[in-house]
Parts: sequence; structure tokens; C-alpha cells
Amino acid sequence: MIPENRRSRLSVYEPRTNDERAGIAVTCAVNLELGMPMVVDRMDNEVASAYGGWPDRLYLLAADRTILYRGGEGPFGFKPEELEQAIERELKSRGG
Repeated sequence: MIPENRRSRLSVYEPRTNDERAGIAVTCAVNLELGMPMVVDRMDNEVASAYGGWPDRLYLLAADRTILYRGGEGPFGFKPEELEQAIERELKSRGG
């Protein structure tokens, strides 16, 4: 267990199904108080393979699937505040 997990007292098992993986994501989001929308890759890890998301990485994608923001490698490169700033910049550029 990595130190961040010890501090959060969060321990999960390796999922075997898509439903188990989604359940673990919900558990993490709730217990870590992650207040942002999240998506969960399926067990085949197709998205992780396509976007090189290993280790964890935050992305902001445009509707045409171009990458607008690519965060650093996690867990230490996981900086939600940078992603939030990228979202705000994109919304401003669209007049939102």
C-alpha cells in the first residue's frame, strides 16, 4: 500500500470485472472526496493503451478527441487544480 493510501485509510482489491472496477472508482471518489466527474476504463484498458495513461494521468479532451490538457504522471503529477485551470481556459475561449 502506498503512503497516500495509508493516510486516506483506503484499501481496495484488484477488480475482476467492469462492475467491480466501477465500484472501486466510486469508493475512491467518495472516500477521497474527489469533486470532479470521472470516467473509468473497462477491464481491457483500451483507453489507457490509446492515451498512454500509465501511470495515472489527467486529460482534458476536446469533442474532436484532441488533447487539450495532459497532466503529469501520477500519483505525484496528479494535479486537479491544473486540470480545472485548463477547463476554465477552454470555457473562456468558447465564450462560456
